[in-house]
Amino acid sequence: MITARDDRRRTFETVPAGVEAATWWGRSWVAALEERAHDGARLARGRSYAAEGHVDAVTVTPGRIVAYVRGSRARPYRTELSLAAFTDTEWAEVLEEVAADPAALGALLEREVPQSLARTVLPGAGELVVRCSCPDVGRPPCKHAAALCYRAARLLDADPFVLLLVRGRGERELLEELARRNAAHAAREQPDAAPDFPGVPARAAVARTVLPPLPLPLAAPAAVGLPPAYPADPAAPDPLALDQLATDAAARALVLLGTGADPTGGLTPWQDAVRLASAHPTAGLTGAARTLYRDLARATGRTSTDLARAAAAWRQGGLSALTVLDEPWDPPAGPFDRARPALLAAGQGSFRPERNRLTSGTRQLRLSREGLWYGYESRPGGDDWWPTSAPASTDPLTALPR
Repeated sequence: MITARDDRRRTFETVPAGVEAATWWGRSWVAALEERAHDGARLARGRSYAAEGHVDAVTVTPGRIVAYVRGSRARPYRTELSLAAFTDTEWAEVLEEVAADPAALGALLEREVPQSLARTVLPGAGELVVRCSCPDVGRPPCKHAAALCYRAARLLDADPFVLLLVRGRGERELLEELARRNAAHAAREQPDAAPDFPGVPARAAVARTVLPPLPLPLAAPAAVGLPPAYPADPAAPDPLALDQLATDAAARALVLLGTGADPTGGLTPWQDAVRLASAHPTAGLTGAARTLYRDLARATGRTSTDLARAAAAWRQGGLSALTVLDEPWDPPAGPFDRARPALLAAGQGSFRPERNRLTSGTRQLRLSREGLWYGYESRPGGDDWWPTSAPASTDPLTALPR
């Protein structure tokens, strides 16, 4: 069981690529530091440090974000960003505001910062305090603090619960408290209008000898909606696990309703685990995704790395792409033999054939039994092949990693 204390400390060994914040709340975070900066050159240098990977693992606890930032000296500097955590009274007001507003609650469950909370949770001018062990005694921020600020903004882009953790509460305890408050609001609400679905009064229905025909079924929705909020109960399963099950069941039901085919029909436990994991591309970053990958890997006797690689293949092309990842085979003459001369004629160099694979340096193509080419990449000098994000193609040049 994860306690509140465990939930209030998160360490990120890796941070999403890029330097510039992609969301409005990430940009607001950076602006809180830049607006009080007195030296644009330091900010530019900090941005370069962030882009070049000088910021090591980032640890987030209530009130602070800490990381070691490597500068020009061999020993890295301990750098810290501080932001005042909310009091219990302030948190009660924030949680009540979110629980009472379906739009705000929905945004938070979609891992977005609700607009209604922007002024409350985001740092204002002068609120973000920086500290660094470097010898730069000028006006803050130094380049190391600026680098940490830019990297922290990328964490906030991917998971706004990082910002709420800095303000004092962990993701799990926030969701549990919001579930309790949301259930209380729902219990107090009274229906004030007739239902919006067709029907007849029960008294009128049973009084007739011949019932009217059933109404036409409602049209299938365009997309799956949000699952309900589950109140905390010590005897009940994990609310996050219930959320995962409800979301996946709704997605399967929507596909079954529209196509008549069950998307999980005939899948092995491993293939179904990969399908579930592929819907969460942020493995290792958010707490929920990290827990899901760990549990699925253990249940199937694989490692989290195996599952992450397979999930990337599934996103590349579903079951066919996963089969290409797991099962090499010997293709007959035809498209496979014509691919090497085509690649050579297009100036892509010489590719070495091995079963259904063509390899050249850090790039590889794999042919499926359906005649589709899938692109793979590896680090220079390595043999650790990962599927690319490009879709499969019947043309090897189109599927080839760039």
